[in-house]
Amino acid sequence: MVETVDEAADVFARLAVELHSAGGVEETIDAVVQFALQALGCSYSGVALYNRGRRPEIPAVTDPVVAEIYNLQIDEGAGPLIESMNRQAVVLVRDTAADVRWPTWAAEVTRLGVRSVLDVPLAVGGASARSFGVLGLYSPEPDGFGPDDEAIAHILARHASVAVATARHEQTMAQAVDARKLVGQAMGILMERYELDGDRAFAILKRYSQDTNTKLRDVAQQLIDTRKLPRT
Repeated sequence: MVETVDEAADVFARLAVELHSAGGVEETIDAVVQFALQALGCSYSGVALYNRGRRPEIPAVTDPVVAEIYNLQIDEGAGPLIESMNRQAVVLVRDTAADVRWPTWAAEVTRLGVRSVLDVPLAVGGASARSFGVLGLYSPEPDGFGPDDEAIAHILARHASVAVATARHEQTMAQAVDARKLVGQAMGILMERYELDGDRAFAILKRYSQDTNTKLRDVAQQLIDTRKLPRT
């Protein structure tokens, strides 16, 4: 854990460099959880990401116990992680052995050797920000997180939020570029084989995508790989 202002400044300066040089979403999130262990008095850390209409994703944990703690809450739909995601607020559990908000979860987490939990939302967008995930911090000691830890966790979460959001955007853009290339190649195959113009070739790919309930890029990839359109 950092103990002085100079140490904190050094840690977060290195974090900024690490996040900037991370190669993608997974690498960025892994850097966040590893730095959490350095910057705070915690034994474990993890990140859970919100998936609209689907089960939350757990892309990085420093120990399997964190995934178990997350899954307990996701399965039951209750716990500090769910509370932090839904309310977009910091949730602190000072002692799992004494917490009465989620008794079943707390008892199980106490059995796993975790006594205090600090969940901090990841969000971008200023005052109207929407949370897209949670940074979870865990200690085997009761009252393991004090006001200084909360302040550092807030700073870490802000760094992480921007870095993860940027990495996800870059990944989405790269996937979009890749999809356009695949569709272009598939159109070329149809145009050459059936002497079609570009509009007609695209219309065929789009119709097969709709009829088979398959993403357009996947229809294009199948055509490129097999030289055949999917069955309708």
